[in-house]
Amino acid sequence: MSSGDHTLVVAPTGSGKTLSAFLWSIDRLVSEPVPEAAQRCRVLYVSPLKALASDVQRNLRAPLTGIGHERVRLGLPEPDVQVGIRSGDTSAADRRLQARRPPDVLITTPESLFLVLTSKARESLAGVTTVVLDEVHAVAGTKRGAHLALSLERLDAMLPRPAQRIGLSATVRPPEAVARFLAGARPQGEEGGRPVTVVQPPSEKRFDLSVVVPVEDMSRLGEPTDDLTGAAAGAQRTTSIWPSVEERIVDLVAPTAGEQRSTLVFANSRRLAERLTARLNEEWAERLEAEAAGVVDLDASPGGDDDDGQPRRLSPGDAPGLFGAGDGQHDDEGDDDHEGDDEEDAPQWAASSGTRRAERPRRPPAEVMAQAGASAGAPAVLARAHHGSVSKEQRALIEDDLKSGRLPAVVATSSLELGIDMGAVDLVVQVESPPSVASGLQRVGRAGHQVGAVSRGVLFPKFRSDLVQTAVVTERMREGRIEELRIPSSPLDVLAQQVVAMTAMDDWSVDDLEALVRRAASFEHLSRGVLEAVLDMLSGRYPSEEFAELRPRVVWDRVTGVLSGRPGAQRLAVTSGGTIPDRGLYGVFLASGEGPGRRVGELDEEMVYESRVGDVFTLGASTWRIEDITRDQVLVTPAPGQPGKLPFWHGDALGRPAELGRALGAFVRELAAAPGGWDGDVARGRARAAGLDAWAVDNLLGYLREQQEATGHLPDDRTLVVERFRDELGDWRVVVHSPFGQQLHAPWALAVAARMRERFGVDVQAMPADDGLVLRLPDVGYDGGGLGGGLGGGDDDEGGGAGLPDLADVLLMEPDDVAGVVTDELGGSALFAARFRECAGRALLLPRRSPDRRQPLWQQRQRAAQLLEVASRYPSFPIVLETVRECLQDVFDVPALEQLLRELRSRSVRVVEVTTQQPSPFARSLMFGYVAQFLYEGDSPLAERRAAALSLDPGLLAELLGRGEGASLADLLDPEAVLRTHAELQRLLPERGARGAEDVADLLRVLGPLSTLEVARRTRPDAVGATPQVAAPVGAVVLGADEGAVPEGPSDEEDAPADEGGGDDAGAGPA
Repeated sequence: MSSGDHTLVVAPTGSGKTLSAFLWSIDRLVSEPVPEAAQRCRVLYVSPLKALASDVQRNLRAPLTGIGHERVRLGLPEPDVQVGIRSGDTSAADRRLQARRPPDVLITTPESLFLVLTSKARESLAGVTTVVLDEVHAVAGTKRGAHLALSLERLDAMLPRPAQRIGLSATVRPPEAVARFLAGARPQGEEGGRPVTVVQPPSEKRFDLSVVVPVEDMSRLGEPTDDLTGAAAGAQRTTSIWPSVEERIVDLVAPTAGEQRSTLVFANSRRLAERLTARLNEEWAERLEAEAAGVVDLDASPGGDDDDGQPRRLSPGDAPGLFGAGDGQHDDEGDDDHEGDDEEDAPQWAASSGTRRAERPRRPPAEVMAQAGASAGAPAVLARAHHGSVSKEQRALIEDDLKSGRLPAVVATSSLELGIDMGAVDLVVQVESPPSVASGLQRVGRAGHQVGAVSRGVLFPKFRSDLVQTAVVTERMREGRIEELRIPSSPLDVLAQQVVAMTAMDDWSVDDLEALVRRAASFEHLSRGVLEAVLDMLSGRYPSEEFAELRPRVVWDRVTGVLSGRPGAQRLAVTSGGTIPDRGLYGVFLASGEGPGRRVGELDEEMVYESRVGDVFTLGASTWRIEDITRDQVLVTPAPGQPGKLPFWHGDALGRPAELGRALGAFVRELAAAPGGWDGDVARGRARAAGLDAWAVDNLLGYLREQQEATGHLPDDRTLVVERFRDELGDWRVVVHSPFGQQLHAPWALAVAARMRERFGVDVQAMPADDGLVLRLPDVGYDGGGLGGGLGGGDDDEGGGAGLPDLADVLLMEPDDVAGVVTDELGGSALFAARFRECAGRALLLPRRSPDRRQPLWQQRQRAAQLLEVASRYPSFPIVLETVRECLQDVFDVPALEQLLRELRSRSVRVVEVTTQQPSPFARSLMFGYVAQFLYEGDSPLAERRAAALSLDPGLLAELLGRGEGASLADLLDPEAVLRTHAELQRLLPERGARGAEDVADLLRVLGPLSTLEVARRTRPDAVGATPQVAAPVGAVVLGADEGAVPEGPSDEEDAPADEGGGDDAGAGPA
């Protein structure tokens, strides 16, 4: 750092990276004279999380105080180093003060940095010499990182010399990619170009990881029970793993006499975090009741001790009702079990492990309410929930309670995954497999968050297929083999947003803007043609009369090559900027009181629609009663101790990466090839080496053995298994068992469905998942029936493949063709519609009407569908192209699919087929997700179901509806309404008149050539200057009074100026 080079520090969490960067920066601040006020801010620290920014601000106080005391002891002047924070939580008064008197060190977030650079406050950054990017690995592989990279280049452009950049990253692969992202693409010989040094000391971080299964036989999960308690009309109760998991977690979390534990429990979704928190508190409350009644002694070792000194888990014979009951409802967010075992609401009395529930007073099962489930209203004395939908004030209280020891545990999502200092955390519990190896390392690294300390983690898989992935992820965590990071290439929606922000503040030549943009690593390969396509869109090439938000945002003078902002561009960028998609969440506020402390958190739009005034719900382990529901807010009052429904949120997950899938396949292959079979010492030793406890080993090997017995083969990194069987309707289900993950399987499913439709004229329902594909084939005659190609055969009556298409030819398509097939199919998929909405929002084409008003998600979908209808007619529309790029590169892993297809064709990966009478264990897991997808299909919004849209003949439809010979449209219209609409479209109404030069430009662009008289008729009396003076600055050619006039009829697309079509002068303004 002291050499002045850009520096990337790569080290495990808790190793002191942040302190090292700040010590060097503080040393410079103390040793150099204090500059004038406008130049005082010299260190800019950028954090991906507001909570992490606040945490760093607090942690800086100690070294600053210590340095000050030491300087006084040495007789040196005491340093005056001021630290400020600028985030979405900073008050307006503090922001104004920072603009006038900048601190020496400004701590901010990527979004707040963008806002500062797009306002007059940017002058407060004129003295920055060092930029510290913390947790840079968390943003480098996302569009948020591309947005930040452009903001940093904008910052450098306004400095006398580009700032030194210091990146702080947890273990990342490859570090060279993150170093390139950090330093940008500025050549070293260019002004401000400098080398980047990667500092990556050998990692000595030690992990103590174990995978725990708290039931003896996971194959029994989902079976009906003999329990008849609960509502008579309710679903039959089934066995569940949750009571066992909950009790084991309470055993790990609960404080004991003379010992204070501090535990973080991680869940993969907000809904699961809320539910698990409620269950842990209810279980602890029952134990306290049992202790008060003298039934149990909580200070004793729970469940007794095994010979190895570990807490004993009760076996199914130890107590009645070992497995709790699930309610059979499916959780469509993706965090439920895939084998019939559900997390909704297990009875609170079922015994499984730890303290015997059978010996305590029984409590009735919680009532299931809508999708949400319910809590019993137990006080949050053991755990509280921490996630992004809990308000910042509540999160701060929860963090402080955990650090101070007042709260034994916090159940969190990724909100606590990054480098927030949570104090002396003893243990991390992970429920479900972590989303990735890198994420697992970050989470478990919260425990033992000190140099040299051991990080201890316990992982609880939820079902048997989750157990396989958990074992592989844990093994790779121990070895530090994280996934490869990929940086998005030239995201055009981010580019469009930043161009609007840049031109709103300054005039830019296209050449200078291109040079700045290409200095960011994410845009170094951006071509001039693609850049000009974005500028065309922003300068009004596309018809805004069909979609208003396509109106120009910038003025592009093609003669001088200068870009300038249109009126309102700055406000648009400030109110609608950023890269995080808006999901239209409702803010939850206290019904009484004022000030920032009123905010409780956020609820999903669908959750609110299913709620009514008077309902009680749980958020952050506190219960609240709904007093009112407004357009933007849910107003609540506390309802302590009241039973309430648990909230849910909808979210997206990318699925297993292909790299992890290959590792999982290799792990299964090693186990299957172990000498001595499934019960041999080699297989058991290999499983134990991955960190599995005894019951986890038994369940894993039993699961794989059952699959091998059912199909004769196991899918692995060298073998794919195609399984076929009849469903309840007699149609064929084909399951392609493959470990390679959803990022590979999703584009494969699109290509397979397209090939089936092309070859056989049938629509095949194809569902991708992490563990393969599920195809439903209608039982119709196929030309060339049979599986063929070595994949088919058998007697139809006996479940053979007769009558099936040649699946070998369908699956083993040409590797060089698959990218084109996926691209062609993408436009009709629900994924494309959803991603287009998000991309259009980032590109400021779906702006927020008001920054303080909620924008309902269903309205966003409607507006996005309208925009897509217009944009899809233009092959070069940048946001359509960006959506395709995002799907193909960021969501799908098409290169990995092409590689797999090459391996299949070369037979280095083989395909075996099998016909079964009933689904195999692996297939049952996949079928659970398949049924769930189509069970909830009717809830999909219109814009996300474009794949199901029909092309209807309007004439036939009119006849079908009895309108073929009915009244014509003209007979149904009011003549006065027609005239009024005509006047509105022609801008003849006073309220639609032009108010200045930019409005005149819009007038001519929409209506075509107009005489000065016609322009005057459409200009307000209070417009700035006479018509020629108004029009001249925007490049309009003023003709004679009658020359170039057009009839005052509705403007037609054919009457638009020639430059609208994108000719040589496209976008230059009306002529």
